[in-house]
Amino acid sequence: MASVKNLKKDINYVLGDIIDAVYQWEAETGNINSKEGSELIDKAIATFDNLLEKVHQKDVENKKVHYKEIRNQLEKEATDLISSLNDLATS
Repeated sequence: MASVKNLKKDINYVLGDIIDAVYQWEAETGNINSKEGSELIDKAIATFDNLLEKVHQKDVENKKVHYKEIRNQLEKEATDLISSLNDLATS
C-alpha cells in the first residue's frame, strides 16, 4: 500500500522537521536544553508514537476513512506544535 507508506513518511518528516525547528530555536536563542523546548520535543515524539500506533492498527473497518482521520490528526497536531513554537520564538 503506497498510501500507507507515504503516510508514515509524512508523519516522520513533519514531526522530525518540528523537532529540528525546536533545536534551531534553542541554538539561536542560547536556550540549549530548555524546559519549553524539551516539552515541545516530548509532545512531538508522543504524537509520532500515537499516530504510528494508529497506522498499524489492524481492526479497522474502513481503511480509507481511518487513514484520512490519521492524516487530519497529523495536520492538527503539527499546527498546534508549530503554534507553540512560534509563541516561544516571539516571547
